[in-house]
Amino acid sequence: MIYVTLLSMPTTPIILGIDPGTQILGYALLKGGTQPSLIEMDVLKLTKEKDIYARLQMIHAKIMELIDKYHPTEFAIEAPFFGKNIQSMLKLGRAQGVAIAAAMHYELPVAEYAPKKVKQAITGNGNADKEMIWKMLERIFDIQKQPKYFDATDALAVALCHHQQTRGLVLPKNKIVKGKKSAKKTNSWTSFIAKNPERVKAKK
Repeated sequence: MIYVTLLSMPTTPIILGIDPGTQILGYALLKGGTQPSLIEMDVLKLTKEKDIYARLQMIHAKIMELIDKYHPTEFAIEAPFFGKNIQSMLKLGRAQGVAIAAAMHYELPVAEYAPKKVKQAITGNGNADKEMIWKMLERIFDIQKQPKYFDATDALAVALCHHQQTRGLVLPKNKIVKGKKSAKKTNSWTSFIAKNPERVKAKK
């Protein structure tokens, strides 16, 4: 588990990002502001529970636990991937719906992002794999240890994508990525990080 102590800042938005799944659910909490910072990211493992309805209950309970603990102000979740396996899609949709229901119970604003949108926002490539997403997040947030499961970093990517889409991310040299324009400008950000990794640090 990646964990950073959270200082109480009521006026700063806190985003709960979710990568839904019926076997492993990824979650991450991101503190917004001029330079967003990681609060926590981890996964909820559901594989030991065989009953699908019990898994859904576990997802609902975990989301409510996170909201009670961190008091996020916004909720962002990745939309189900439309593949060929209909049964898998239905199960994933249920997991997403349960997570959203928990957020709505607390009256949190909910945002949903397609997988390609998240990949494009983080790496500049809508077809990026999980390793590419992790490497970019590792540099942006100066994460010292790679999580065991990419589901956690995928959830962080969803939260960061939401932050970019709703507020704009202030980058070095006053470069700003906002809303729908983020996809066009992320390539330059990716290039900047590759050339200047020492300049990208998480705000302490």
